[in-house]
This record gives sequence, C-alpha cells and structure tokens, in this order.
Amino acid sequence: MALLTLDAPAQPAQGTARIAASDGQHDFDWEIGTWKTDLRRLARPLSGSQEWVEYSGTSLVRKVLDGRANLVELRVEGPTGTIEGASLRLYNPQAKQWNLNYASVRNGMLTRPVHGSFRNGRGEFYGEDVLDGKAILVRFVISQVTADSARFEQAYSEDGGRSWETNWLATDTRIGDAD
Repeated sequence: MALLTLDAPAQPAQGTARIAASDGQHDFDWEIGTWKTDLRRLARPLSGSQEWVEYSGTSLVRKVLDGRANLVELRVEGPTGTIEGASLRLYNPQAKQWNLNYASVRNGMLTRPVHGSFRNGRGEFYGEDVLDGKAILVRFVISQVTADSARFEQAYSEDGGRSWETNWLATDTRIGDAD
C-alpha cells in the first residue's frame, strides 16, 4: 500500500500573533471536559452487513503536556458489551496537524494513528490500518461542533479511498467542564 501523505495547510502571511492564533494547536480546546457519548458501531465493517450496535456512556477529555496534547478516556456499554479505550491526540507544530492514536482495553493494542487538522470547524483525519489481515484506509471526521456537542464519524475504505463505509457514529453532549 502506498504511503498516505497529507499536505500541511499554508501559513498565513500576517504576523506571528496571527500564526499562533490559527496554527491549529488549540483546535481541541473546546472538547476539554466530560461528555455523554451515544455511539453506533457497525458490527462487521467491510463485510456487507448493515447490523449496527448501540452503546451509551461517557468520554472524559483532558489536556496533557501543557495543552500540546489531550487524552480522551472512552467508556460505553451496549447489548454486546463494553467499549473502553483511550485516545491520545498529539499536535505536530511543524506539520500543523494532529495525530490521533487509539488504544483499546479489549485487546491491549494501539491502532495506527490518523493525521489531519480542522478547517472551517470540521476536523478530517486520515490514516492506514489493517482489518482482518487486509490493508485499509481510515477516515475520521469531527463535525457539528458546538460548545456543548459534537459528532464523530469513522469510515473505512478498502479501495484506496474511492468509496468509504461508515462504521462508527458518535454524538457527544457536554455534561461537565474540565476540572
């Protein structure tokens, strides 16, 4: 599979204060706090199945590394069990992009990161992974962001990005501010 590359956004021509304000390092600041998470997950992605499983629980998001990163702790429960994991999001100031890394308690594994940034209030992150021994592309989108809610969508592509199958939909609603 070819290496996935993403172009860094162009820097504005204005002075340093303008660049610092728009460089992306604070793109996740809105999310710091505690959230009610309602999640739908496709039971068998890229299999042709349309069976969705629903979960509900919480996400706790906090700043780490002086705000240059954040940590999300997810715990949701549904009819097929519990999904529990953590996402470490690290900002790369040279690329002006975020790297999102997810660790699952279920298998003790860290997924391959997705990389990207926010533009016009929408975050798009792309990466490569393996599903059932087959190389795939991953797209993770954060949209409909307000002070008190946001939508998260993950999709897989097995054809190099020509088509995408959504397999994860989550809506977070704020239930508490950061400590």
